[in-house]
Amino acid sequence: MAAAAAGLSWRRVSSFTGPVPRSRHGHRAVAIRELVIIFGGGNEGIADELHVYNTATNQWFLPAVRGDIPPGCAAHGFVCDGTRILVFGGMVEYGRYSNDLYELQASRWLWKKVKPQAPSTGSPPCPRLGHSFSLYGNKCYLFGGLANESEDSNNNVPRYLNDFYELELQHGSGVVGWSIPVTKGILPSPRESHTAIVYCRKDLGVPKMYIFGGMCGCRLNDLWELDIETMTWSRPETKGTVPLPRSLHTANVIGNKMYIFGGWVPQSAGGEISTHDGEWKCTGSFAYLNLDTTEWIGLISDCHEDKSNLLPGPRAGHCAVAVGTRLYIWSGRDGYRKAWNNQVCCKDLWYLDTEKPPAPSQVQLIRATTNSFQVKWDEVPTVEGYLLQLHADSPVPSAAGTPGTGVPETSVLSSQGGSSLHQSPQSLPSVPCPEMKVDHPSQANNVIPNNVQLCLSSNSLLKVEGKEKVAAPENKITQETMKNRADATAFKESNAPSLLPVCTSSPQTSANVGELHDLDKRTVIPDASVSSTVSSTQTMRTPQRQMAPVKSRERQWYDVGIFKNSSAVVSQFYLLPEETLNASNKKEDADVPDYRLLKKQDLFPGTVYRFRVAAINGCGVGPFSKVSEFKTCIPGFPGAPSTVKITKSVDCIHLSWEPPASPSGNILEYSAYLAIRSTQLQENPNQLVFMRIYCGLKTSCVVTAAQLSNAHVDYTSRPAIVFRISAKNERGYGPATQVRWLQDMKTSSSK
Repeated sequence: MAAAAAGLSWRRVSSFTGPVPRSRHGHRAVAIRELVIIFGGGNEGIADELHVYNTATNQWFLPAVRGDIPPGCAAHGFVCDGTRILVFGGMVEYGRYSNDLYELQASRWLWKKVKPQAPSTGSPPCPRLGHSFSLYGNKCYLFGGLANESEDSNNNVPRYLNDFYELELQHGSGVVGWSIPVTKGILPSPRESHTAIVYCRKDLGVPKMYIFGGMCGCRLNDLWELDIETMTWSRPETKGTVPLPRSLHTANVIGNKMYIFGGWVPQSAGGEISTHDGEWKCTGSFAYLNLDTTEWIGLISDCHEDKSNLLPGPRAGHCAVAVGTRLYIWSGRDGYRKAWNNQVCCKDLWYLDTEKPPAPSQVQLIRATTNSFQVKWDEVPTVEGYLLQLHADSPVPSAAGTPGTGVPETSVLSSQGGSSLHQSPQSLPSVPCPEMKVDHPSQANNVIPNNVQLCLSSNSLLKVEGKEKVAAPENKITQETMKNRADATAFKESNAPSLLPVCTSSPQTSANVGELHDLDKRTVIPDASVSSTVSSTQTMRTPQRQMAPVKSRERQWYDVGIFKNSSAVVSQFYLLPEETLNASNKKEDADVPDYRLLKKQDLFPGTVYRFRVAAINGCGVGPFSKVSEFKTCIPGFPGAPSTVKITKSVDCIHLSWEPPASPSGNILEYSAYLAIRSTQLQENPNQLVFMRIYCGLKTSCVVTAAQLSNAHVDYTSRPAIVFRISAKNERGYGPATQVRWLQDMKTSSSK
């Protein structure tokens, strides 16, 4: 178990901004995307404010809540269904418990007190604390807790509960009512301060609820299983060492594992644990139950000593929440012995990456120049950085002699935040990374060498009037990438100028891509690139490139760098010494070299480069994405049109754009294309077929309803109609700007 603890990579969040909530115990937390939402708990009084922690920006904030704001409570039920949160019961003051139900619409920070119908048989749940409240589908499951039998709150007469209720929810908002399910098997014994989670195996699809531990005069470590479909209770047989009896611990499901952390455990005397544990202590033990095999795996033991402070300290009554595959733990009571009669709460926030991050999406091209690419990829939640690599069609010289010691310069490699519909990437503020320890300040905003501590610093997508909110912006631009086709021999030339003309001398074929929602008027910032080829008929096709065989020496991958955010400007890459190069290409998770000691190679014009990217978290470098390839531009051709606007009318839409820069003479004409339905698409869905809908000097055109009726709706990401616009000068046509006009499901299904 000591080896398992050494293999864990817990990270303490040491730098954050915003109003940090006071330390406490008995609070609860849920996650909505990258936001951790904390409510209740207390220490020297019960807290009634709602706190939110943005894991992507390391920012705390207090949302401006309104409506039927509930009183502060502790040891309550707290579940999240989409962007609504339900709060049930808890202690509202010493000796006085609640059975009220509140709903928070987190997209508007609106509280509402809801009154569910009473069950058709029996009474509704009595006031309680320390119960479990679990969500599956459209139902919440309430089990157990502690009630006060006395009507006098100052005279507490505890009663442990093992009643079981089901609360049916209405879709989106509101509840139907309570019911008391008829169950089979033996009901778990009464308890409070236990945990309950719901898990559904992917192969079987049978949801099951697991209850572990709790308190009923003494601490418990029994495991109970409820088959939700048959409502049958059972005691599953387990393998491995069962964690010590405990209460006020946390249980979280990540993948097929239920992670148990902390809690109050009996104070053993001479290795013996008393039945009624008069002495007890907080623990920092950590274990998980494999829910597919029901095997317990211990990771940190109850007696583990952490002299280096590399692990979360012992605690109970803390909160734990999973954000993706990352587990966050905050605050809690750090020690309580009845002989001491005092309470001290932790102030620290920790997280643990439980597995390597998944592969990001393919690298997407925002724009290409003669000697650089601006690229992006979709963000992966809860990562600390991205490793970007490339290799070229042409051989790349290896670093010979003594490697250079230059550090990356700002103009060479940079990382930028994601762009919104009305902001260019350059105009977005950079997100600070307080935890970074950078030896060279010039690297702080660009490439992270391997000798620095990475931290999460991706931009939040949830901002309204300077504060985060849960609803993601409606007008988010995303990108896609399509492959180059470099060989011009596949084209059939034509004298008719009805299609994008073919340049026989290595035409520049990269194209910008934007994505646009189906709204009346929006501005698209082109920010990804594709490549296109042309046939001589009335359509333009984008076939997949067949990878030409290349020599082994040309297949070596080179590091562009490690980036904090999911975009980068690439004009150079690092050359590795021959022995390091051969070793690093044998495995994808090779150690990242010290970039300060490596030489750099510039990109060349008219060259095809292949890219791949991998995400990095506390577990290491994850798998690489699928390979994308892009070609640097050839000098002289015009750039891609920019700032595309779509204005919707009753019977048509209007496209307009800004003219690009033209190094060789004036712009002679523009062409606009629409992706159309075709039998070829049925044979190869990845090969879009385009029809030209405009050719002329104006920087705008009209797309008629008749043309739109023939449009192909692309479902590669979100349903969208695809347009392309390109400009021509005396050298020929330059890159096309591709725009994905997002369609709602109703609109797209009718086309």
